[in-house]
Amino acid sequence: MTSTTTMLNDILADPDPDGVGVRIMDAALAEYLAHGFRRTSVDDIARRAGLGRATIYRRFATRDELVNAVLTRECRQLFADIAAAGDGLPTVADRLVEGFVVGLRKALNQPLLHRMITTEPEAWLPFLTTSGGPTVAVLREFLVQQYRITPGVAEIVVRLSISLVLTPDSCLAFGTDDEARATARRYLAPLVTTPTG
Repeated sequence: MTSTTTMLNDILADPDPDGVGVRIMDAALAEYLAHGFRRTSVDDIARRAGLGRATIYRRFATRDELVNAVLTRECRQLFADIAAAGDGLPTVADRLVEGFVVGLRKALNQPLLHRMITTEPEAWLPFLTTSGGPTVAVLREFLVQQYRITPGVAEIVVRLSISLVLTPDSCLAFGTDDEARATARRYLAPLVTTPTG
């Protein structure tokens, strides 16, 4: 198993945290949205959750571990939404198009991602650009597993999606779901329906 597959499996694994763990992550998410990652302390999260610092550190050994847990939970939800978008559709092309539409809409409207990119870009943009190799690899592996498409096609979809999230203005129509669907059907669906030699 490759390290990328392991990383994806870690994201997809549902650790089923207890009520306290969920409460901590919910409080952390609310604080990150309100104040950003750097300005949020464990004390802030503990106060919002109505818990003591020791309780948080029993569940999450470090501040970074808690950040990673919250980000992983958000990624897991995005992947679940993308997977659900194609349920019951007859072809790979149909499932890929619907997954792309839902994934793009969710990413563009994801409050935590928006906060990361707009208020702390120096910390987070490298994970989507210059140091984005692992991010691209995990997203690519998810699409390969989800749709049984080639890594090359998956990478094109991933790189297009990241580009649109970072720079939504385009001569291509992505403004509404219907426009994104038509554009994806025109440009992405042929990638999985055209026979290869």
